[in-house]
Amino acid sequence: MPSTPDPERTRPPAPAGEGPRPRRVRVERGGPVLVEGPVEITLDDGTTVRSDRFTVAVCTCRRSRTYPWCDTSHRPRERAAPASGRPGEPHAPDGPRAPAGGHEPEDRTDR
Repeated sequence: MPSTPDPERTRPPAPAGEGPRPRRVRVERGGPVLVEGPVEITLDDGTTVRSDRFTVAVCTCRRSRTYPWCDTSHRPRERAAPASGRPGEPHAPDGPRAPAGGHEPEDRTDR
């Protein structure tokens, strides 16, 4: 009967006198869990996602649009300063924002 290879046995050999090196995981206070890659994560619904990156940021706040990968959605957002820059002066409400990546919306009418 064929058996599934043990991932620990398929890794390159450790230096002489040492066992396999443990995988490093770093917990960031208020942020993601950083895991040495490559990693496979099994989600709540049973699907498995994989990343071959050398370090992976795993979301712990569940606000990420790319969950289970962290997209920094856990960071607090700061409000923009008033247009005039003078304290206490009202300013226009925030208008449409550019999508991630700094691109402008396609439906601009002021051209």
